[in-house]
Amino acid sequence: MKEISTTIPESIVKEEFTRTTEKAHIIACWIGIVLNLVWFLGDYLSIPEYWIPFLNFRIAVSGITLFLLLLKHKLKLSIYDCLFVLVLGISVQNAYMWSVMDIPHLQKHAFAYMVLFIGVGMLVLWEMKLSIILLITTIISNIIFYVLNSPLTVDEFITNGGLLVLTVLIFCVFLIRNRYRLTYKEIKSRLELEKSKALIEIQKEEVDEKNEEIISSLRYAKRLQEALLPPKNLLDSFFKENYFILYSPRDIVCGDFYWARKIKTTPIDGVSKNYLLLAVADCTGHGVPGAFMSLLGSNFLHQSAVEKNINSPADALDFLNQKIITTLNHGYGDVEIRDGMDISLVAIDLESKNLAYSGANNPIYIVRDKSLETLKANKQAIGNMNDVVLPYDNVVTQLQPNDCIYLFTDGYADQFGGAKGKKLMRKQFEDVLIENSDKPMHVQKLALETTFNNWKGDLEQVDDVCVVGVRI
Repeated sequence: MKEISTTIPESIVKEEFTRTTEKAHIIACWIGIVLNLVWFLGDYLSIPEYWIPFLNFRIAVSGITLFLLLLKHKLKLSIYDCLFVLVLGISVQNAYMWSVMDIPHLQKHAFAYMVLFIGVGMLVLWEMKLSIILLITTIISNIIFYVLNSPLTVDEFITNGGLLVLTVLIFCVFLIRNRYRLTYKEIKSRLELEKSKALIEIQKEEVDEKNEEIISSLRYAKRLQEALLPPKNLLDSFFKENYFILYSPRDIVCGDFYWARKIKTTPIDGVSKNYLLLAVADCTGHGVPGAFMSLLGSNFLHQSAVEKNINSPADALDFLNQKIITTLNHGYGDVEIRDGMDISLVAIDLESKNLAYSGANNPIYIVRDKSLETLKANKQAIGNMNDVVLPYDNVVTQLQPNDCIYLFTDGYADQFGGAKGKKLMRKQFEDVLIENSDKPMHVQKLALETTFNNWKGDLEQVDDVCVVGVRI
C-alpha cells in the first residue's frame, strides 16, 4: 500500500491553534481585568484599613494588562502573553495582600488565591515556560512580601493556606501543560484527518497517548490528594497499634477522605483539655469532582479546629456546611451547585474518654462486648441547599476500655456481588465488625477486606470505600 503523507507544517498547526482558542482567551482576559477591579469591594468590606493600597495594586495590574491588550498588535504580543501578564500580576498582587493579613483573613483569602489558579488551570492554554515563570514568581513574591510585611510565623503562614495554595498551583501547572498538549495534538490530528482519510490508525495511537497522559495527570493528582491525608506516623502517634484504615478509591482519585487532628483547648479555670478529632467523609461523585470536594472539606475541617467559637463536632459541621455552600455558590449568578458531602465527626476527650459525635447522613458504630450501638446522624448533607438548613445535633456518650469505634462511608455496604449480584448491605457489614471486634485491629481490617473482595468477586467496585476503626 502506498504511504500517504499526512504531515502538517507546525506553522499551520500553531496558526489554527491560535484561531480556535484566541477568542476564548480574549474574553477571559477582559473578564479578568474587570473582575480584578470589581473585587476591591470585597477588600473594602473585609479589610478596610488596606483597601486603598489593594485598589492601587489592582488598578496597576488591570491597567498594564489593558494597555497591552489594546496595543498587542503594535507591540507584536499574543493574547496568551497579555493573559499571562494579568495572571502573573494578580498572583503577585495576592502575595502582597497575604503579607499584611492576620490568620483569619489569610484563611479566607486562601480560597481566592486557589480560585485564581484553578480557573487558570481550567481556562488557559499556554506553553509550559509561562507556567514555570508563574510558579517561580509566585513563590518568590510570597517570600519577599512575607519577609517585608507579614506578622505571622512561617508555620502559621504555611499551615493556614500557604501549603494548600502551592499544592493547587503545582497541580494547575501540570493541568495546563497537559491541556495545552492535548489541545495542540487534537488540532493537529483534526487537520491531518481533513487532509486524508487514511489516518485511522494514527488517530487511534494518539487517542491512546492522550488517555495515558490523562491517567498520568490523575496519578499525579492522586499523590497530591494522598499528601493531604493524615500521614501514617501521625496516626501512629495518636492511636499506636489500636486503629486501622481501610481506604480503597474506586477510581485513581477518591471522593472519600479521612481526617484526624489532636487539639488542646483554651484553659478554663487554668485547666486545658486534650481532644482527638477524627472524621470520615463521602463527597459527591467519584474521581476528579469528588477529589476537589475532598480538598475543600479537609481544609475547612482544619480551619474549624482553630476557630474559637467552635466547641463541638456539631458546631464544626455547621461551620463546614456554611463554608461549602458559600464557596461553591459564590460568583455563579443564578446557578446553584448542589455538590456536598456526608460526614461523621467525633471528638474524644483523652482524659475522661467522653465521645462527642455529629454526623451528616453518616452514622457511627460503637461495639462493646460484642454488642453494636449506632449513633445516628442528621438526615442533612453538608452543602444542603434546602430552604431550611437545620443545625446539626451533638451526641455525647461515655466510652469504656476496649470499646471499638467505627467511622465509615456507604461504599462498603453498597458493593454489588454475591451469588445473586445484590448489595452487600449494612447488616452484613455490621456482622463482620461485631464478629471481629475482640481481635487486633489489623486482623479486623483483613476480615473486612476479605469479606468485601469475596463478595465483589469479578464485579467492578461501584463506589469509593473508607472504613476507620479505633479501639479505646
